[in-house]
Amino acid sequence: MQIKETEVPGVLLLTPVPHHDERGFFTRTFDAAIGAEHGIDLGPRAQDSQSRTRRGVVRGLHGRSGRGEAKLVRCAHGAVLDVVVDIRPGSPAFGRHLTVRLDDVEFTHLYVPPGLLHGFQALTETADVCYRIDRPHDPSEDIAVRYDDPDLAIAWPLPVTTVSARDAAAPPWRELRG
Repeated sequence: MQIKETEVPGVLLLTPVPHHDERGFFTRTFDAAIGAEHGIDLGPRAQDSQSRTRRGVVRGLHGRSGRGEAKLVRCAHGAVLDVVVDIRPGSPAFGRHLTVRLDDVEFTHLYVPPGLLHGFQALTETADVCYRIDRPHDPSEDIAVRYDDPDLAIAWPLPVTTVSARDAAAPPWRELRG
């Protein structure tokens, strides 16, 4: 597995090495020992989730208050533009966002440390996104920022077809920023 740092401190790209043959392919999607060598510890209470999303739909931008949450994100089917926004006070990347294409060809995973917002747009007819989160979800800690906030200026590659009522009603970045 190749691990690469990004311009946002703590955000890592993990790319497994698939083995292809006449049957298809096999790849290890995560190895806790390799992750630990790079500071990734999702703990024994990790929760796995999966979403299926239609082309053009945007999910996010979501995060958690308190101690936040760490997550490992991958696209098991299709392709997405994945976005993280650094909301950690004092971070050299505070208020900046990073976009990464995740797909079922390169198998790249995105490690998102606590203190970032996360969202994505499906680029293919359907996209299945898998998340491994370091602790169970607590709805009382949910925070969100509008996906189309002009201060963040995220360039979604496709026209946005659908967002949830929650995401449409999310406050602007300046309110969270304070």
